[in-house]
Order: sequence, then structure tokens, then C-alpha cells
Amino acid sequence: MNTEQPRNPLHGVKLEQIITDLVDTFGWEVLADQVNVNCFRDNPSIKSSLKFLRKTQWARDKVESLYVYAIVRGKPLRSQAEYQAHITSSPKAAAAKKSATANSNIWKTSS
Repeated sequence: MNTEQPRNPLHGVKLEQIITDLVDTFGWEVLADQVNVNCFRDNPSIKSSLKFLRKTQWARDKVESLYVYAIVRGKPLRSQAEYQAHITSSPKAAAAKKSATANSNIWKTSS
């Protein structure tokens, strides 16, 4: 039994399998929405994605974290528009917006 990385969900999973699982589950459009790279947007293929992700560590990190989040843990994905709408409708965002408006009103009335 290999005990080197007992809790690493990516241990033993090849990059090609990660991309294939993400594409089969979500499709290229959703993948491009989640990870904004041209190899997912313009004429996407497994081969071109592998070539790019092997050279670009930050993009590979994003793809791997998306895989762990969505495939391994089974969390639902949101589009960027849904994510932004959720952030702006959260109570913290509403309080920050109210505070910013109040601060701007203070400056307007004092001049």
C-alpha cells in the first residue's frame, strides 16, 4: 500500500483524465467560463489543453482545483454571472454598499 499521499485526491490521477472528466461532466463552454484560458475557448481539444496546461502552472492549478471542487467533492459550479450576482446580493456586500453610500453622503453634505 502506498502511504506517501493518503489524503491527496489528485494522487495517481493524470492531467488527461482530469480534463476528460471535466469536459465530459460540464463541457468546454462551462470549463472556459470557470477557467478563462484560450485553449478552452478557441477550438478546444484535449491535446491542445494538455500542451498548454503542462507549460503553464497557474492554469494547471486552477484546473486541478476545479476538478477537486466539482468532481471529487461534488460541489455545484456557478457561472461567473451567477457568482457575481451572489456576491453583490450577500448581506456583507449590502452592508458595505450602504456604508459606502453613507460615507459619500457625509462628504457631500459637509461641503
